Amino acid sequence: MTDDEIQRSRFDILDLMDSFISKILELRRILLGVSLSGFILAPFAIGLSVFLLTHKNFVIVLDNEYDFGVALSILLGLIIAISVGWMITGIRQYKTLKSWNRKYNEYLQQKDEIDKKIASQYGLDPD
Repeated sequence: MTDDEIQRSRFDILDLMDSFISKILELRRILLGVSLSGFILAPFAIGLSVFLLTHKNFVIVLDNEYDFGVALSILLGLIIAISVGWMITGIRQYKTLKSWNRKYNEYLQQKDEIDKKIASQYGLDPD
């Protein structure tokens, strides 16, 4: 392999890494939306379920309709459990994305500094 081919393969790898990171940034927006839904929709579902379970007319329905009342209360309990899990997942995902974003910004700063250093060292035009 010649020096020119080695240099091109290094640039190809760097371009591949940059395109991979840009795709992750696009996915990050989607994941941020999922995380925000965990902050907004999950507490809403929990609040609505708790309201229904504690409402006096709902208790009457549970008492009058035995099988349906039991199934409905089980379903509302499942909604509360799943919503709590969704909320915890959203919080963890948000923290992970925030940490990743900080690290990615540090990477970009270091990359720019290295590019400038190399450009000034060899008298190249910084792009």
